[in-house]
Amino acid sequence: MTRTRLAVWGDPIAHSRSPQLHDAAYRALGLDWEYSRRRVDAEGFGASLQSLDATWRGLSLTMPLKESAHRAADVRDRHAELTGAVNTLLFAERLHGFNTDVGGIVDALHEYRVTEVDHVRILGAGATAASALVAVSEMGATRVDVRARRPERAAHLLALAENLGLDAHAAPFDEPPSPVALTVATLPGGSALDAGIVEPLAATGGVLFDVAYAPWPSSLATVWPGEAVSGLGMLLHQAVRQVRIFHHADPGIPLDDEAAVLSAMREALES
Repeated sequence: MTRTRLAVWGDPIAHSRSPQLHDAAYRALGLDWEYSRRRVDAEGFGASLQSLDATWRGLSLTMPLKESAHRAADVRDRHAELTGAVNTLLFAERLHGFNTDVGGIVDALHEYRVTEVDHVRILGAGATAASALVAVSEMGATRVDVRARRPERAAHLLALAENLGLDAHAAPFDEPPSPVALTVATLPGGSALDAGIVEPLAATGGVLFDVAYAPWPSSLATVWPGEAVSGLGMLLHQAVRQVRIFHHADPGIPLDDEAAVLSAMREALES
């Protein structure tokens, strides 16, 4: 019997915990599915995608492939359309693209008792920053302060914010900040900012939700004076939505006995 195959692609990819999460989920569901990891860069994405045969059910995508996957998808869910980023591909008659990062951020923040937000700061201007912007919008944010090394690269975030009805401002990291209750850091794992930049951001940044989880604590979390939350919760909850997609093609429909599946995935993550 041919096994159903899935994988996570990205570059770098050796640090990914996705195989542990997905393997635990499929064991809990009684599915003999194979989930692996593969190093694929943006240049090699198209050829790698074309090389897959009918045994493949789907892919998880991480940096730097989310925009490439968005372009490759024939149809996309609302979050993918809004953000221009796809982190999940489902192979069917047409190639379906989803963004489960948005829901993963919302679920992870809810788990840490952050359920409503107003003024939020987002650090970074990449694909994950767009997901964070949509996520905080769905949690009730009205104002967003975007900080980036090159603020001009945040133009797409400002356009997205306008589309969502948010008051957004883009500035360099060293512009004097106003206080916020939540900071969402979307910088790549291992990124470091100068102490003179971090200190005022941290002093006015409220709770830090850092999507990075390897290494942890991140350079930001190490110096953050208040609560700092890693991206493992986001990784867990976006993966649950991916499992829903791979299992029955809809991120909004819970799995059978999802509480047990989530528990198995959490245990795999914590081990």
